[in-house]
Amino acid sequence: MTFLHPWVLLLLAVPVLLFWTVLGRGPGIVLPFDHQSHVRRRWLRGLLGVFEIVPLLLLAVAIVMLAGPQMLQRPKSERLLTNIQLCMDVSGSMTGPRYRMAAKAIEDFTRAREGDAFGLTLFGSFQIRWIPLTKDLQAIRNAMPFADPENQPIFMGGTAIASALKFCKANMEAEALEGDRLIVLVSDGMSSDLGGGENEDVGDELRAAGITLYHIHVAEDAVPSEVVDLARATGGEALQATDPESIKQVFRHIDRMKPARFRHAGTIPMDYFHPFAVAALSLTGMHLLGLLGARYTPW
Repeated sequence: MTFLHPWVLLLLAVPVLLFWTVLGRGPGIVLPFDHQSHVRRRWLRGLLGVFEIVPLLLLAVAIVMLAGPQMLQRPKSERLLTNIQLCMDVSGSMTGPRYRMAAKAIEDFTRAREGDAFGLTLFGSFQIRWIPLTKDLQAIRNAMPFADPENQPIFMGGTAIASALKFCKANMEAEALEGDRLIVLVSDGMSSDLGGGENEDVGDELRAAGITLYHIHVAEDAVPSEVVDLARATGGEALQATDPESIKQVFRHIDRMKPARFRHAGTIPMDYFHPFAVAALSLTGMHLLGLLGARYTPW
């Protein structure tokens, strides 16, 4: 065991000196006010002496705790950071039930991934970097009402997935300095800028950047093959969700595919207050017991 402030232990001389003062104190004046002779009870004298030195022991324990006792220990597992960029389609076709179920699922997903870093990008014909990567996931949840497609300007009415993914990739490369990288694309339509092999180029760029893409298709029609191939090229998947329960299942699937990872940190000095706190509580209980029925009297 080591101490963070070992010089504080010099103050232990104070309770030690007071301890010898208590031991060296002579008996008080006997006053036979009841005119009775009493048997000498050595055990009672010893018990009262113990109760007298309890405050000194409490002082000693307090000094030791102020010195900062530490022990070499292995801390609990440390969570490895996962950077998750939510790329949400806010084009005109996402209004109504599609937006509401996507927003609710995103809120639930952030609550399940506390400890990760999330960012939020809104896109239609153009992209808006709404929230940079942050561990304050309440900020993501608070932003969802502003992502309502009905609140977007008219020039956001189209769908440009390839441009949005490149935009998210650039932001993630600048912000995600450590940990896994994951983009969750939420959209309901096909994008014209994914044709002509562009989906393959975007997939190669995301894979080279170490980014895994998951696409959630919130529409009744089939998932566009270009998006399916793009997601698989990065090691992810394209999944369909047409109702609130299915989109929750999709997010749970992503959570299983990319679970939170932990690592054991090396052995480091950690605070070791527990045994001293237990001793202090026990001594406090003894002191209270002494005050109630075994207080020292000078006669």
